[in-house]
Amino acid sequence: MWNVRTLHQKGKLENVVKEMERMNLNILGLAEVRWTGAGSMKLGSKTLIYSGGHTHERGVGILFDITTAKSLGSWCPISDRLVVAKLVAKPLNLGIIQVYAPTSDSEDVEVEKFYEEIEKAKGYLKSQDIIIVMGDFNAKVGDERVEDVVGPSGIGTVNERGRRLIEWCQVNNFTITNTWFQNHPRRQWTWKSPGDRNRNKMDYTLIQKRFRNAIKTSKSLQGADCDSDHIPVMCKFQIILKKLRKAKANPKYQMDLLKSDEKTKRKNCCSCT
Repeated sequence: MWNVRTLHQKGKLENVVKEMERMNLNILGLAEVRWTGAGSMKLGSKTLIYSGGHTHERGVGILFDITTAKSLGSWCPISDRLVVAKLVAKPLNLGIIQVYAPTSDSEDVEVEKFYEEIEKAKGYLKSQDIIIVMGDFNAKVGDERVEDVVGPSGIGTVNERGRRLIEWCQVNNFTITNTWFQNHPRRQWTWKSPGDRNRNKMDYTLIQKRFRNAIKTSKSLQGADCDSDHIPVMCKFQIILKKLRKAKANPKYQMDLLKSDEKTKRKNCCSCT
């Protein structure tokens, strides 16, 4: 996933698509895109779904490559902080929830509303689906292991928003994938402060604990060119997608016309000469 501001600016979206291709990603989650409304569009061979508000603030989206888009069964804009998509796959369908959480200075009521919206997005999916929740959580979960939710490869000290995220994962049986892989330090942080005085991990990819073995790697990707203080987080997981085939529409015959119109009769009756 990636936190990209003001995606409506000229040339910004084209840069995102190019970076997605350069990084060889099948799915790219976008946070803080600052688009209004909700919809989908084709971007060359890519398909973008997005969910925004009434103003150019917040906003989330998911960008699919041509192969993955063929497995997109359905999607739903939840709010300007969440969008959910369902991919038809084997052995189970895959649900993707892209999020953009309230910042650390937001009121607690706004944070709780955000988690209620995650529950609403989960309700759009089936209980047996593989569910990935990804995006900018604006939370620090720290570098100390917490049960099987947080691994030892985090950064810094847990904060209040991080404790709320951990609590949600414990209740819903999710694990934070990019805290479990021992990557190089530059593959750990996801955000840097203005002037690069501080670096933290605030963007995460979550998956249900029972599917954690499907995750092969989860790390940050440096060097992306899109004028953002967040960097992409790459999560590689193993699943087989199914290509959806549109059902052929059965022709509907106008039987009344066939009975009453002499010209139509002669055209469709094999015994006429």
